[in-house]
Amino acid sequence: MNEPYAFVDTHAHLTSREFDADREEVLRRAEDAGVRSILNPATDVEDARRACELAERHPAVYAAVGIHPHRAATADQTALAEIESLCAHPRVVAVGEIGLDFHYNLSPRDAQVRAFEAQLEIAQKKDLPVIIHTRDSIEESLRIVEESLRRAPGWRAGALPPESRHPAPKGVFHCYSGDVRTAWKLIGLGFSLSFPGILTFKNAHLPQEVASGVSLEHLLLETDSPYMAPVPNRGKRNEPAFIRSVAEKLAQLQHLSLEDVARSTAYGAHRLFGIGEMPGPRFTYTLRDSLYINLTIRCNADCVFCDRKVEAVIKGHNLRIEREPEADEVVREIGDPTRYREIVFCGYGEPTIRLDVLKEVARAVKAKGGRTRLNTDGHGNVINKRNIVPELVGLIDAVSVSLNTADPEQYGRLMRIDSRFFGEMVAFAKECVRSIGLVMMTIVDLPEVDAERAKQLVEKEIGGEFVTRPFF
Repeated sequence: MNEPYAFVDTHAHLTSREFDADREEVLRRAEDAGVRSILNPATDVEDARRACELAERHPAVYAAVGIHPHRAATADQTALAEIESLCAHPRVVAVGEIGLDFHYNLSPRDAQVRAFEAQLEIAQKKDLPVIIHTRDSIEESLRIVEESLRRAPGWRAGALPPESRHPAPKGVFHCYSGDVRTAWKLIGLGFSLSFPGILTFKNAHLPQEVASGVSLEHLLLETDSPYMAPVPNRGKRNEPAFIRSVAEKLAQLQHLSLEDVARSTAYGAHRLFGIGEMPGPRFTYTLRDSLYINLTIRCNADCVFCDRKVEAVIKGHNLRIEREPEADEVVREIGDPTRYREIVFCGYGEPTIRLDVLKEVARAVKAKGGRTRLNTDGHGNVINKRNIVPELVGLIDAVSVSLNTADPEQYGRLMRIDSRFFGEMVAFAKECVRSIGLVMMTIVDLPEVDAERAKQLVEKEIGGEFVTRPFF
């Protein structure tokens, strides 16, 4: 494989007749372009059989079986029974492509609705995720999905441990055509979103807005080959090898690196479809042009929105370490810190729990000319039973504090901690402003949190910079 990145194309119709003349060459070009795995969704029963046969012959190819809304008129009881039977095939990882298409209406709308509902029931019965097609039908599709979930609340519940604070992964809305508000509704139900080459089109304002306004963790890569080839191949037959162009556009919209996009979307495909493997745990990890240090997964708080006890994965990096690293291990992994914009102490735990190790690593980074930032819940003084800020001066260049809310009682509920810690956090932040200078304070974008009140506290009383971040 020539590319340093491993992409997963979660939607490519390799069994389409457009590939009959050179399918093997298409697969070789995909491998050369860094495409690790390809998911081939079906459009009808015959195509579902072909998808399974192709996946049997090629280890990198997986199959989804289903009846596309264009073919919904063919979804009689015999056809649906065969789709259900094919779900048992060992290379089948999803039911799809199913859904509604009210743009072309190649099948009557009532037939589309019946086929969609029936195949959602099959997916629930087989406990498989779904690949959903919507065009000019997002509201009706959402209504049907919500009704389906009410009838089968246990669908995919085993995909995550019961203590997870995230919804179980249930499927993907491919070639997503809705707005940001609807996107977050779907995410809240356990669905991912994906975009093919349309994301690269100059006039694709809505898809680009959504791809910018949703966390990368909820997005997948797809080509929808042989359709909608991305720029610069627009107008040509599309194929999985072109996926890099989609990934590059997504990286631009997310203000992340191409490596971040490849890694995160590959993990998303693993999480949803079981494709690939879970990445190993890491002490250090890169995001954009910064290196992050994962010193511990221990924390004195237990935030309602934190998933450190279950997945502890951020943009494809597994932070669920089985032991805590020594300072010299971390320093070796950092190498030359000037290669990075900054070295950030930030894992799924509270870094100041290991204050001595933090300081030793920061000292080594500063000695080599690197910049440092501490991401913290602001409880370091309580944890260490002293004012630790003077010990950070000269070692830490910037501090990010999890404010979460300006209401002390709500703070206690959100962080599952005694509300008295709110005052300790504010005092720590003020001391950091005085002694270190650059202090950012963040809240999670929850509807019950008064963001304006939090902003006023940060900017007027504490003197820091106010930042919001998505719920998940």
